[in-house]
Amino acid sequence: MTPTKAQRKGRIFAAELKTKRALRNVSLGNDTQNEVLIEGSLGFLVGATFQDDVLEVAGTQGTLRVDLTADEISVVSARSPVGSDDGGRDQ
Repeated sequence: MTPTKAQRKGRIFAAELKTKRALRNVSLGNDTQNEVLIEGSLGFLVGATFQDDVLEVAGTQGTLRVDLTADEISVVSARSPVGSDDGGRDQ
């Protein structure tokens, strides 16, 4: 399988919140750090599905979408036992 342009550059995600109150924190790193932290609440889980190779987690307060297939999750889970700290990456 040939990787898509998005897969070569990394994963793409989108977080859509219904209200500003659902957004808890947005932190942008200073000049010496490039880190970004986005925290919020999707509310109570409504459902989690795969739609066109996109994992969609829907809650009462918003939706999170990640370009990730069910097969990719299975492969990572098989490589990395629960509780390991390698994040499913090959050593």
